[in-house]
Amino acid sequence: MPLARRKLLRWGFIVLTLVSYLKYAMRRRDFLRQSVSVPVAALFAKAAEIECDVAVIGGSVGGSAAALAAVRNGMRVVLTESTDWLGGQLTSQAVPPDEHPWIEQFGCTASYRTYRNAVRDYYRAHYPLTEAARERLNLNPGNGGVSRLTHEPRVSLAVIENMLAPYQSSGALTILLEHVPESATTAGDRVTSVTLRDLRRTRTRTVTAKYFLDATELGDLLPLTKTEFVTGAESRAQTGEAHAAEVAEPANNQSFTFCFAMDHLEGEDHTIDKPDDYAKWRSYVPALTPPWPGRLLSWVASEPKTLKSRDAFFEPNPGENVRTGLNLWTYRRIVDRANFTLATYASDISLVNWPQNDYWLGDLLTARPEQQKEYQRQSKQLSLSLLYWMQTEAPRLDGRQGWKGLRLRKDMVGTEDGLAKAAYIRESRRIRAVFTVLEPHVGAQMRGRAEAAAFDDSVGVGSYRIDLHPTAGGTNYIDVSSLPFQIPLGALIPIRVENLLAACKNIGTTHITNGCYRLHPVEWNIGEAAGAVAAQAVRIKQSPRAIHASKKLVEDLQTTLRKQGFELSWPKVHPV
Repeated sequence: MPLARRKLLRWGFIVLTLVSYLKYAMRRRDFLRQSVSVPVAALFAKAAEIECDVAVIGGSVGGSAAALAAVRNGMRVVLTESTDWLGGQLTSQAVPPDEHPWIEQFGCTASYRTYRNAVRDYYRAHYPLTEAARERLNLNPGNGGVSRLTHEPRVSLAVIENMLAPYQSSGALTILLEHVPESATTAGDRVTSVTLRDLRRTRTRTVTAKYFLDATELGDLLPLTKTEFVTGAESRAQTGEAHAAEVAEPANNQSFTFCFAMDHLEGEDHTIDKPDDYAKWRSYVPALTPPWPGRLLSWVASEPKTLKSRDAFFEPNPGENVRTGLNLWTYRRIVDRANFTLATYASDISLVNWPQNDYWLGDLLTARPEQQKEYQRQSKQLSLSLLYWMQTEAPRLDGRQGWKGLRLRKDMVGTEDGLAKAAYIRESRRIRAVFTVLEPHVGAQMRGRAEAAAFDDSVGVGSYRIDLHPTAGGTNYIDVSSLPFQIPLGALIPIRVENLLAACKNIGTTHITNGCYRLHPVEWNIGEAAGAVAAQAVRIKQSPRAIHASKKLVEDLQTTLRKQGFELSWPKVHPV
């Protein structure tokens, strides 16, 4: 065969082969489009849409307890949190628990007692305690003056994660960290879905559930779901409360705080860069009613109960050198090095949540998002300015100025700037509830008797003084005695929305009574009760409102709660 013909046949074969391959590739592409792209799309859809029995929006103290209660009662639960730490006040806000005087004996749920015991056990298992500290039944790692359990935020985080871990492992609990609620859908008086923005990635997730629990720090789910709510101070005419404002002030909410931890290394210099707003805060004199006694950055502040001038002092690592008066170093100390073996800690560690870094020049609840960011920036500047003032100018008992050795403990709070991951929030949006707790129900002065009002629908107990910090409206402390109280079921239920429950500081209280219902063990009880109520509602196919309206259903619920370690009433105790 001539050479030219052989070449022509060879090239023809190559062309035919290429054509055949291209036809195969085209058929394969169409097949992949039809058979592969559909399940991939379905997979992404599944990741973006989650269905459950109970959705707990907000991983606060109340939110964590709510999720625990709901999964314990057989529910499929989604728990979301805006930061990367569950636990709210106890962890991301870095505030050890404020508790009532009887907490070691009674006055909390069994799971809260489990949490407290687990904190102590964590120290015994993982920290080099002295033998005396290890054997101490009521170990207080920091020996702080304000709490019987001052400790590191990371320990609370570990305990809360461990309490939830079995349910997460079983698949009953899905935890979505760094997710914030962005929108919601409703149908009539029911919430049908909540869409969350994933802060780690540019995507959203939509959660559908039978019940939604708002456990966010500011009650963020309430406006999104069009649930009726109130903010700020009600008027005396509205509530009949002795300590209510003369005129209702929706923007008159309590101050918030960015806490921080520090130690002190004598002879070293850990002075931070001068904060941008230092000049402002160094000279700032609060304009409050009744008046504040002087500059905010000083050792003088208003005494909360009397509002008279109160002198404090500051002495790092006092050891056994105990002076009379209020030493702010030990006030919220979270590590007392005397509890640990020699050389474990070069210094105590103190948590700063003081009058000097409360921020009240703006209200987060009524501000627009951009203004909220600015208020938080200013609050952070105040906390950093307080630290810089203590490092450079603060008067010392020995006549000198400043402690250069004060060191910001970023590792304690898990942030680069050394401030807590989130602001310590004292006041939230509050639902317009089926029942609202008023000062005449719990205030010692207004009741004029030895016991708080009894609630037939009690789902728990709590106790703390009515403690309001200075407010965005310019009101100084309100700090008055209260009586050990119950938590009424009606305060968790909105007046209209059927499948949403309040699960933390957003229950049916007033500006005044929020002051005693906002503390750690009470918020835990509120959240745990909300989770248990939602589970009961799913189980018996009755709404929380229907349960509340039926004496028998309330009693059935209370029987369930008692079996799960809820205390629903108080023994005879003295007011706080």
